[in-house]
Amino acid sequence: MACSCSRALRIHSPPVQNVEWFNNPARFLDPYRFRVTFECIAPLKDDLEWRLIYVSSPGDEDLDQELDDCLVGPVPVGVNSFDFEGTPPNPSKIPPDDVLGVAALILTGSYKDQEFVRVGYYQNTEYDNDEMKENPPNPIIFERLVRDISTRFRVTRFQIKWCASNFTWRGVTIDFAYKGCSPTATGKARSGRGRRFCRGSLCG
Repeated sequence: MACSCSRALRIHSPPVQNVEWFNNPARFLDPYRFRVTFECIAPLKDDLEWRLIYVSSPGDEDLDQELDDCLVGPVPVGVNSFDFEGTPPNPSKIPPDDVLGVAALILTGSYKDQEFVRVGYYQNTEYDNDEMKENPPNPIIFERLVRDISTRFRVTRFQIKWCASNFTWRGVTIDFAYKGCSPTATGKARSGRGRRFCRGSLCG
């Protein structure tokens, strides 16, 4: 059932202000380490779920690898940040022809199983010396690969049902009168491999 105020949905969506990479460039088999900063103008009692996904073959979704995920919440009003560490891709799940060159790295944010933002990066993978770049060994030696994540990124936002009540932000009362939308609790203790639960405005 659609909410009655699409403008309110856009206002309420926590905008991602910055993604700061701590180890870029890095070895291909090193973990991904970065900090996400976002602003929230209304308190969210339920968790925001963030996922990091490696896309080696755009034409085959089955080869996508979810590297890690993190639950952040409850989220207070204001600027929030958290540290994220994701495992590197599993080499055995990447087709040999798709290892070298450009792949995609996607960070998604969801609330109550609804994706509200997607941040996409390009990652270039190559060997760490000119000789191997010119004559790539077969089989691939993953320990000699390095990755470089582009500083350019693309942000895609999606409208979702936040089910927020009225609140005051910077002295202005904003009315979220969502038709047919009632807050429901979701289980915070969901299990999952690699899932971390983060409380407060900073998790690491």
